[in-house]
Amino acid sequence: MLQSQQSPDSAAITEKGAGGDIAQLAARLKATGDPLRLEILRLLSQDSYSVLELCRIFSLRQPALSHHLKVLAQAGLVSKRREGNNLFYRRSSDNNGLQPLFAGLDRLSLRPELAEAVEQVARERAEASRRFFADYGNRFREQQELIAGYEVYGPQVAQLLNPGAAALEVGPGEGEFLAELTGRFERVTALDLSRTMLERAQQFAGERQLQNIEFICGDTREAAARPQSADSIVVNMVLHHTPEPAQILQDLQAALKPNGQLLVAELQDHRQDWAREACGDLWLGFAPEQLQGWAEDAGLINGRSVYSALRNGFQIQIREFLKP
Repeated sequence: MLQSQQSPDSAAITEKGAGGDIAQLAARLKATGDPLRLEILRLLSQDSYSVLELCRIFSLRQPALSHHLKVLAQAGLVSKRREGNNLFYRRSSDNNGLQPLFAGLDRLSLRPELAEAVEQVARERAEASRRFFADYGNRFREQQELIAGYEVYGPQVAQLLNPGAAALEVGPGEGEFLAELTGRFERVTALDLSRTMLERAQQFAGERQLQNIEFICGDTREAAARPQSADSIVVNMVLHHTPEPAQILQDLQAALKPNGQLLVAELQDHRQDWAREACGDLWLGFAPEQLQGWAEDAGLINGRSVYSALRNGFQIQIREFLKP
């Protein structure tokens, strides 16, 4: 009978590979052996924060915080991304070997003072977005056309809509997509944090005599307060304006009926920092895997996807997520 034999070279490679995995795990365990770094990892599980925001939340000077972030980054536990002049950190999705640790960590609540600081950062982000749309609402269409006009993504999102009784649009903008929803659903809700933009959507609906729409001024907590109320939820070019994209997906998952769909049209990650001032963007788009990770964390599963490249250098992703 023939027996397979492993050459000395291949055996050495296997041993080296196993040793590398053990060394990486040891580095990760060492990096997590600090209470502060565990709190940082707990915080970064759901959202990205800049170095300055983390300094405020943890009441640390930047050199001290940067040291802890460097340790976590070298262990592969956090990833960083440049947004303009700021570096934003998020917990890495590659937690091989540490899943039980992080599962237990994520069940723990943040200390009250940290939770309050996090809430304050979220309020400031939301206020910055609200001020932009209050001041520049009349220029919204002009500025949005610099990136991607409605005609680029609207018809493609409409093709993915599933039939149902109730639909919700978050951030209806000028109101164009409401015409698609009112023709397909018995009840439509338009939800927007900006009263200025909500009034523009109402004006659009009035001019076209769209009758079956309820307009609500508020954030996605209003949607979560109506659990299992929507068959379809649409979020067109909104997440990059919002302070907590991951939390929004959590809220919208709660508002979806079982077997409901969430449709998201969003920018892919880019480096055109001028969009912050010109268009009120808080984030320079999102990598497809980041958006999918947030959806999966919220209990949604991946559906259909459409990707489009634009002539001005931006890329659009249209994603469908389903509630099991």
